[in-house]
Amino acid sequence: MTRILFVCHGNICRSPMAEFVMKDMVKNAGLEEKFQIESAATSTEEIGNPVYPPVQKILKAHGIDPTGKTARQLQNEDYERYNLLIGMDRANLRNMHRICGGDHAGKIHLLMDFTDRPGDVADPWYTRDFETTWQDVTEGCRKLLDSLKRNDVLL
Repeated sequence: MTRILFVCHGNICRSPMAEFVMKDMVKNAGLEEKFQIESAATSTEEIGNPVYPPVQKILKAHGIDPTGKTARQLQNEDYERYNLLIGMDRANLRNMHRICGGDHAGKIHLLMDFTDRPGDVADPWYTRDFETTWQDVTEGCRKLLDSLKRNDVLL
């Protein structure tokens, strides 16, 4: 089973968006039983809070329901629990390395590094541009899933 943990600062915008987009893609590909997909925060600011309403709105507009998801913080033991820990930006990666005690097994990556446009997924909390974040997350998840299927390493 491939276990993926998406990570952002607060776990109310980008990482839950990626979690639910990837779950939807995996379901549509008939691969649900091969994956465990979740998300977490590097900070404690939003712990216990639901997905941010504008993110819920865009997910629901695409037929994806994030109801029941609440923010949680990344824990050191998550490094052993998941095959891939996917951050949304370089600040997330720095904090993921700190929380996990490094990346000795090469599990920590940026989502957009799986695309032809490597770099950060902009935080819509600050940009207010949820559509661009949606497009980046969707492309990143699609390319990540394609890579996993193509390489057949973790499936």
